[in-house]
Amino acid sequence: MSIQRRFSNADLDRIKTAVHQAESKISGEIVPVFVEKSGHYSLAAYRGFLALAGICFLVIIVLDRYMPPSLAIYDPLFIFLTVTMVGLIGSLAAHFINPIKRFLVSQRLMDQATRKRAGNAFMEEEVFNTRHRTGIMIFVSFFEREVIVMADRGISKVVDQKEWDKMVRGITENIRMGKVTDGIEGAILRCGEILFEKGFLKTVDDVNELRDDLRIE
Repeated sequence: MSIQRRFSNADLDRIKTAVHQAESKISGEIVPVFVEKSGHYSLAAYRGFLALAGICFLVIIVLDRYMPPSLAIYDPLFIFLTVTMVGLIGSLAAHFINPIKRFLVSQRLMDQATRKRAGNAFMEEEVFNTRHRTGIMIFVSFFEREVIVMADRGISKVVDQKEWDKMVRGITENIRMGKVTDGIEGAILRCGEILFEKGFLKTVDDVNELRDDLRIE
């Protein structure tokens, strides 16, 4: 599914309103970022090719062993082309079908890709670019089914990691139930509550340093 198709205009308005509401009493900036996939995972296509080609070759060996001599396959070129074509089908399936791709990619590789993409998004969206380093990014990558909350140093030094871990679990549970907008909206409002509780109060000279809407990449 395209990342844009996951959100209606009403969803985007709800998220923007939630950010505006959360930031109305605090000096922090909240930046929600959603991506469909954090990595290309070309390794999955390679593994898909090898897996299906290997299975095809084994099937040919078994059939050749137990089939009557008149039906046995002895043409090396035919065997090569058959195995290659079946392997290509496996490669294409791994490239275009997400459940197959996810099965062929290790969790470690997906974790690494998600962390790297989140770090890049933090820089690209300039979440660090606030006067008191009080930016928070809520990053969601759908293919990997992973959520990362990153707070700039002005916040991370006073807010326990367990707060962000709890928020991640809440977003993940809502996504699993198909309530993506509910999950992100609740997390945004909770960010506002946490910063308010920790004393990051809005000052008279405070300005909105980052835009309030959802970033879709």
